[in-house]
Amino acid sequence: MSILLNRNSKVLVQGMTGSEGSFHTQEMLDFGTPVVAGVSPGKGGSRHLGLPVFDTVTEAVDATGADTAGVFVPPAFAADAIMEASAAGIPLVVCITELIPVNDMIRVRAFIDPRGTRLIGPNCPGLMSPGERAKVGIIPNHIANPGRIGVVSRSGTLTYEIIQALARAGYGQSTSVGIGGDPVLGLSFSDVLQLFAEDQETDLVVLAGEIGGSDEERAAELIGRGYPKPVVGFISGRSAPPGKRMGHAGAIISGTTGSPTSKVAALHHAGVEVADTIEEIVELARERLGAAVSS
Repeated sequence: MSILLNRNSKVLVQGMTGSEGSFHTQEMLDFGTPVVAGVSPGKGGSRHLGLPVFDTVTEAVDATGADTAGVFVPPAFAADAIMEASAAGIPLVVCITELIPVNDMIRVRAFIDPRGTRLIGPNCPGLMSPGERAKVGIIPNHIANPGRIGVVSRSGTLTYEIIQALARAGYGQSTSVGIGGDPVLGLSFSDVLQLFAEDQETDLVVLAGEIGGSDEERAAELIGRGYPKPVVGFISGRSAPPGKRMGHAGAIISGTTGSPTSKVAALHHAGVEVADTIEEIVELARERLGAAVSS
């Protein structure tokens, strides 16, 4: 099956008529995603990529019943786009935009959290459910296969590499989720792990973290309390020097907080085997799935 997104979802794309929005909406349509509308202020009443365009999210929801929003708008307008989708009653918002100011995201969380809106991102590749032929975001169409492994990662490129390595080894994915690498995000590792725990067609989860923050440690605490499925871990950025940003805005080590050593130790303490390479992720997944079958 899948989490968060499936073939019955109704997706609208904010910023669909822009260059990035156009390209990735077409990719989503080619994958099979049920995109039903676009939202571009000032262009309401037109059509783009064969889809109706609306001036506001509320108009798009009223006309199409959209329940998922993909945000492909510039950083200066992205926070307002997320909050507009939340105010219109969209339960799942996926924000691809990077370079959104931290203060804007603090304001976003204060607005959407009381409404129960689930946010993926920002600064993320989105999510993909291959068996449902549905994705919102920028994960390449050709790298995934349907299967029973859930993937959750902070890094977009790492997400792609893991998906492709698993697929080449014959292991497909139920859903792959890139949560993003900014300091202030929507869904966390723990949130996604809880969803995978409840999905009857996810047998194993790959959790790919990186330096900075403490989200991986919190996820390890959740796993250590008796997570019902095997988890394979991976932490990137182990050679990064303390105090130096590496890639994502959230990938900054301060003292021991956010260090790869603390993350690996926390995962080990929770009983999670942590791979050193992408290839080892595949090997550990094979071992854990074999053990689960034999037991």
